[in-house]
Amino acid sequence: MKNIAIIFLLSILTVQAEGQILKDANRLLKQGTGKLTEKDATDGIREALVKGTGEAVKVVSNVDGYFKNPEIKIPFPEDAKVVESKLRAIGLGNKVDEVILTINRAAEDAAKEATPIFVSAIKSMTVKDAVNIVKGSDTAATSYLRQTSSPELKNKFQPIIRTSLDKVDATKYWTDLINTYNKIPMVKKMNPDLTAYVTGKAIDGLFVMVGKEEYKIRKDPKARTTELLRKVFGQK
Repeated sequence: MKNIAIIFLLSILTVQAEGQILKDANRLLKQGTGKLTEKDATDGIREALVKGTGEAVKVVSNVDGYFKNPEIKIPFPEDAKVVESKLRAIGLGNKVDEVILTINRAAEDAAKEATPIFVSAIKSMTVKDAVNIVKGSDTAATSYLRQTSSPELKNKFQPIIRTSLDKVDATKYWTDLINTYNKIPMVKKMNPDLTAYVTGKAIDGLFVMVGKEEYKIRKDPKARTTELLRKVFGQK
């Protein structure tokens, strides 16, 4: 009788153990391909940034991509506001507007060359950074890219901007305008660095648009156009 009781007890424990094993196996199977790995996170963030920068460049490199977007339109240089107000006051507002138009045209023209610069910066992202970014804010990847690559982007982008400024005659209009201002009696002579100014503003505008694209990928399932993006950003 005692042996029968022991056998019965062992059978119950075996069934319970098998049940737990089945539960564990089922849980592992469910995790299976859905579990986010460090490689997924890294590849996903890089893919999101490549997509985001590509879309941003496509938008801003069109005619009026900067000029007619109030969020990123490049105004007259801040440190030359006195120049703008003085020239408008003496009836040269149309010349000021001409400069504003051409510096935005230069940014639109130069933006076409931004994609490979961004891609190079994106490739240097570490696994640790990517894993943290996946769980970060809605524009964490954009902020990271801006933080880590801005100096290099400016160095590489500046000669492109300089060429574009010359190409659309922005440099000529700017020089003529500043020379006109400097001839006004009793004014402090000025000649701000137009290339550095437009470079900074052009890159700022690009990051604004990249941030918008990242936000869309994180918030809108329709914007996750690949399986990897759906896997990475669908888990947050």
